[in-house]
Amino acid sequence: MKRLSRRGLMTGTMGLGLAAGGAPAVADVLSDRTLTRIAFGSCARSDKPQPIWDAVLAAQPDLFIFLGDNVYLDTRDPEVMRQKYAELAAQPGFQKLKATVPILAIWDDHDYGENDAGADYPMKEESRRQFLDFFGVPDDSPRRTRDGIYTSHVFGPAGRRVQILLPDLRWNRTPLVPLELGDQDYDTWVDRRAADGKSTPGPYMRNPDLTATQLGETQWRWLEDQLSAPAEIRVLGSSLQVLADFAGWEGWINFAHDHQRLIAAIRDRKANGLICLSGDTHYGEVSRLDVNTPYPLWDITSSGLTEVWPVTPPNALRVGPVYREQNFGLLTIGWDGGSPTVLAQVRDVHGTVQLEQPIRIGDLVV
Repeated sequence: MKRLSRRGLMTGTMGLGLAAGGAPAVADVLSDRTLTRIAFGSCARSDKPQPIWDAVLAAQPDLFIFLGDNVYLDTRDPEVMRQKYAELAAQPGFQKLKATVPILAIWDDHDYGENDAGADYPMKEESRRQFLDFFGVPDDSPRRTRDGIYTSHVFGPAGRRVQILLPDLRWNRTPLVPLELGDQDYDTWVDRRAADGKSTPGPYMRNPDLTATQLGETQWRWLEDQLSAPAEIRVLGSSLQVLADFAGWEGWINFAHDHQRLIAAIRDRKANGLICLSGDTHYGEVSRLDVNTPYPLWDITSSGLTEVWPVTPPNALRVGPVYREQNFGLLTIGWDGGSPTVLAQVRDVHGTVQLEQPIRIGDLVV
């Protein structure tokens, strides 16, 4: 299959970044614009219909954030990678989105390359090149050369600044710790527990090694520096859930040092106004943590754009119900009055609000 050029993918002047044809990068498009509506989502198979883009476009977002599993590569073959991206590029709804809405993107495991992959995935340089080419990231971007594709942007004028932080949870990630099952494989163990009518945790346990990490030290120093930048609202777009307290599947909670270091960095850097967004789960939910934190932390999970998970894992921090249908997330920012407000929503394929959480930025202060 002929390799798609960046010119062939980046046709809209408000699209995916700096196109070969001269379209401006997202930061150039939005740097001085006040953001009021930020849409986000994750987990979209390129070989499935994607009707949800109509609802996303109807919400008229100023920005769309892809939180990972934006395609499902699941390969070490560069040609298969190109084919998957070509399938996404051919989706009519995605074509409309990239022609009208600026997009930022970070990856998760499937668009990194393989299910639950970490630092030892051997094709990550090729995967990075194809990912950044597809999303129109400029050739001179540090995302192309440093230890991961993490990035941050600040949009809007002073007094209405929104910082978007997108960490890379794959490039440097320490291996996961499998659940100890003796000589059984995970699928056999799940089948046996289901036959006995017992609940099924995920295949992983919390890593007891305090040196284990998702980000790596270089990225951690970058993130801590970014949290010191001035902004009225901060959006941490994580490919994995930040707050959910069940360690069975992938999440920040599997890496205790990272989890605590993030909370400490928010406190130490006085990073007020931070809200977490996350994907990966194939269901939508809202989580809240207010114990031993500098202020109440919120995590709005939206997943998936095409994928649905049929069961509900435990999460003691869950606020309200779980939504297990195709969905996307939307943040609506109110700038009027003495303190900004954010209305966080999870919406279905028709645009109907299924989950909703109002958040006062004035409450998110160290």
